[in-house]
Order: sequence, then C-alpha cells, then structure tokens
Amino acid sequence: MSSCENKELYEQLQAVIDQYKGKEGPLMPVMQKAQDLFGYLPIEVQNFIAEGLEVPLSDVYGVATFYAQFSLEPKGEYAIGVCMGTACYVKGSQKVLDALCKELDVPVGKTTPDGKFTLEATRCLGACGLAPVMMINDDVYGRLTEDDIPGIIAKYRTK
Repeated sequence: MSSCENKELYEQLQAVIDQYKGKEGPLMPVMQKAQDLFGYLPIEVQNFIAEGLEVPLSDVYGVATFYAQFSLEPKGEYAIGVCMGTACYVKGSQKVLDALCKELDVPVGKTTPDGKFTLEATRCLGACGLAPVMMINDDVYGRLTEDDIPGIIAKYRTK
C-alpha cells in the first residue's frame, strides 16, 4: 500500500471518527469501518482510533482481540476455515487441518508469506451432514480426508 493510499485511508477513518465521536458506543462502528478500510487492525490503526476517540488503547485492543470479526494481521486472498465442530471433529477434521498446515507450511491462525492463504480453525459451519467440512472463501468442501488437501490447494495456487 502506497503512502498516498494510506493517507487517504486515514482521512476516511478520521471522518468516521468525527462522525461517531461524542456519541454513545462509538468503538465498534469505528473499528468495523477501520477493518473495512485497511483489511485488518494493525497497532498503528488501533492507536489512531484510540487517540481520535480519546479512549485508552487497551480498550481498542481488548475489543479487537475479543471479537472474531477483527483481525490484527492481514488476511490472505483465500480464507480457509476448517470446521472443528463436534460432527466434523469426530469424522477427522483435525487430520484435515494438520494436512493443511503441512501443505501450506503455516500454523493455524496465520497467513502464508505470499499473502495467498489464511488458515483458521472455525466453529460449526452448518454442514454437519458433509463432515468433515472446510470453506475456502465461499466454496464448501465436504467429506474430506487429508489426502484431498493437496489437490484442492493446487487449484487455488494457480488461480
């Protein structure tokens, strides 16, 4: 991101801060807009919000780390979520998750160095009949085994 783009994003965020400053409960909507603008909430953005709303940085950080919708790190082009709900777990989702960690060479909760994939363990995805299940962005994959992972990931590497 260029410094000009960055400056423009901060100007847009300042406008949102100005809109909510002094109103009750401004933190969540301001943080949501910041996440939309920047794609994640690095410490610099958290500090900007804290100063702008005149709240402690610890409040901003606390909200950012409590709610799953917020991310402190940039997300990959492809967000991979492996269901770890009961049905999926019983049918082998941990093996699928382990295979993804190995295939992508990245731990759960992190993004590959090329920025292509972010790997997450999720709660129930609501497709228990297809257990174990994972989603890559909006694509659902069910009845997975660890042997399925290399072929699925290969399709996204070439996109």
